[in-house]
Amino acid sequence: MRYGLVIVTAGFTGLLSFSLLAVAIGTDYWYIIDVNKPNCTGSDELSSHSGLWRINEGANMSSVIPSFTANMSSLSEVERHLLGLHKVVVIMLPLSLVLLVFGWIFGLVSSLACSPKLLAGSASYVLFCSLFTLSGVSIYIKYSNLAMEEFQRIVPPENLAHVDVSFGWSLAAAWLSYSLEVASGLLLLLAARISQMKGRYDSGVAITML
Repeated sequence: MRYGLVIVTAGFTGLLSFSLLAVAIGTDYWYIIDVNKPNCTGSDELSSHSGLWRINEGANMSSVIPSFTANMSSLSEVERHLLGLHKVVVIMLPLSLVLLVFGWIFGLVSSLACSPKLLAGSASYVLFCSLFTLSGVSIYIKYSNLAMEEFQRIVPPENLAHVDVSFGWSLAAAWLSYSLEVASGLLLLLAARISQMKGRYDSGVAITML
């Protein structure tokens, strides 16, 4: 396989991964609550979709999730636990986004240097970044499930009969970003292997010519 093709593909997947994660972090379709009450004209106003920073209810209502500004002393133990999980998510995913920028720069420098060690180091770094994305998304899923369990405990079952909940496309974008981060890291490892084999081949040709 050609070294240049592998490097270009790794760079493209890394850039696409960064873009998808940025879109996921900035949009409000991580979790969707859809209320479909029959013979009720205001069902749309009861529906909501939320992201990492905001909850959008109905057509015009929007509220910020107070992860860092909430009065913890007035909250129950379950609510404090949920806010703690949410804090971890909103720290880890933006941190992963920042780390990806440096990973792309390291990958570019190592690819131009054609150094197997630098390429392997860049690959390891990108794969390490993917752990932040994976952890953030996994913790968000746990946070959402716990929040729904608490909601079901408080609200009578008959009021939940016409409520549909689902994860949205923002979460799917984050998962796809994680997959592309792993693919980019593996491609950089492949490039390191190709560069190493090319170096050995060039050395062998030079020795033969001598």
